[in-house]
Amino acid sequence: MPAIDTRPLAVLLMGPTASGKTALACALADRFALDLVSVDSALVYRGLDIGSAKPDAATLARYPHRLIDIREPHEPYSAGEFRADALKEMAAITAAGRIPLLVGGTGLYFRAVMRGFSELPPSDPKVRAQLQAELEGEGLAGLHARLGASDPRAAERIHPTDAQRIVRALEVIALSGRPLSELQQGREQPPPYRLLRLALVPSDRAPLHARIAARFDAMLAGGLIDEVQALRARPGVHADLPALRAVGYRQVWQYLDGEFSLAELRERGIFATRQLAKRQITMLRAELDARWFNPEREDLTRQAADAVHRFLGATGAMRIS
Repeated sequence: MPAIDTRPLAVLLMGPTASGKTALACALADRFALDLVSVDSALVYRGLDIGSAKPDAATLARYPHRLIDIREPHEPYSAGEFRADALKEMAAITAAGRIPLLVGGTGLYFRAVMRGFSELPPSDPKVRAQLQAELEGEGLAGLHARLGASDPRAAERIHPTDAQRIVRALEVIALSGRPLSELQQGREQPPPYRLLRLALVPSDRAPLHARIAARFDAMLAGGLIDEVQALRARPGVHADLPALRAVGYRQVWQYLDGEFSLAELRERGIFATRQLAKRQITMLRAELDARWFNPEREDLTRQAADAVHRFLGATGAMRIS
């Protein structure tokens, strides 16, 4: 007789930006005993509200999201830290007799929860300070080229403008004497949960692109430029911070630096968001165990609720609110 899997349950709701993840998560929370955990690298930062499409105060009051507003924009926050925080919140939700629903679009964070990381050397302040000095002297292109010579696979995977990850990859090489890509091939560390993966993947991207444009226009009308101006005035906040490299924020920062016009800001912001959505969809296509749903379907909520109902019922853990 096969062993009974007694691991607790968790639901993952993934999808590209502007695909309606938050609305669906809230609808599912109305039907089941689900507590929400945000999986978004921009929503962790306080003060990044408009450009990150952070749920408004009324939504958060009715549907609390864990791991929102837990860092200041100048404070570092890694995927490894997110995994630890997410597992802690998931354990607390499970202990309360409810089920975690992780919702968001940051693929790296989802992979951190689902697969974990290989053991990497902890950051060394002296090595990090030396690399930061070299970054200022050589520039980001120089450091990325150096990474390409030492670890081509990591350099191919890390974007040439991602200063945080370039510096970390070079730090790992300096501390361990081995390429980051080699160390990351270690054994996966899946979470102690049975997972239901739901993915919103549009069959036609035209409606998604239209929503992206409309939402960016709404952000501009809602005060996105003023929000970035306020962030620029904060001590320790600068354009190279991971928080300010988020889509939309980088383009507004450049606009405020006088690099292009307001009309071009709109074009660049929409284009960058569309490119983000494309990368997110590519990531989702690699999740072979995920159940795909077209976000344009009128019966999306019913379809997703049926999947959750079957998952909970099949495991004997049905809890309808």
